[in-house]
Amino acid sequence: MEGLQPCDACSVEPYINDPESFASRRGRPNCCENLKVLGVHVDGGLRPGFVVPARKLHRSRRLSFEQLALVETLAIGCHAVDRASPVSGEDLLVIGAGPIGLSVIEFAHLAGSRITVLDMNEKRLAFCEHTMGVAHTVRFTDHESAGKELAEVTDGHRFPVVIDATGNARSMSGAPEHVAHTGRLVYVGITTHNLTISDPLMHRREITLLASRNAMPGDFQRIIRLIEEGKIDTRPWITHRTRFDELIGVFESFTRPETGVIKAMVELPGSP
Repeated sequence: MEGLQPCDACSVEPYINDPESFASRRGRPNCCENLKVLGVHVDGGLRPGFVVPARKLHRSRRLSFEQLALVETLAIGCHAVDRASPVSGEDLLVIGAGPIGLSVIEFAHLAGSRITVLDMNEKRLAFCEHTMGVAHTVRFTDHESAGKELAEVTDGHRFPVVIDATGNARSMSGAPEHVAHTGRLVYVGITTHNLTISDPLMHRREITLLASRNAMPGDFQRIIRLIEEGKIDTRPWITHRTRFDELIGVFESFTRPETGVIKAMVELPGSP
């Protein structure tokens, strides 16, 4: 970003790409061959300081640090929904109601989708219903019962758009079962395991399979604008807080879904 000044409040785009790479030159820096993601391939925010190119900083003169801290999480869902290209009024299934799934829900709402969420965690499904305004939620207990409940939502036609945000190989392998004929399946969650998918099913329904990695620079700018305009409310996302001097004692609990954490904020001394 041009014109940055010391003390400007920015959201960090943590995807450090090579501008001369094949993917970057094709307008896809999010999946550059030489990509270094802060906190994944190199050390992230848990260090005293780090240097990033100015082009990876997205400034807002109106948003708080807490709002800016959530832009990257939201950007993951923004890009995934862009990959899915849902049509307003289409049924869309989100599998997995963790932070990435919730970010998908935000942008599926903006796209006018009729959203159903599938997850194993009752607390997360309740958050989707009562806070995110999701009309249909299904708790996964076994494939047969979940399949029946999901079929009822779409009168047996299944979902034109399915986005799997679990990062779980079993869930991802089973996700095509929920896709309608001519539908699209987007994997936004990532797993290190191999997936097993029925080729006859994929061919019979002519399913389009898409991967979604990270997000685009324009997603950050769009999200900042949406938050500034009041079209996205980040307040419900922040479910837990801790002071910096208490962080070590509670850090592990923040990583466990059963504690109900969506996003936790670490409050630094003297921070606004």
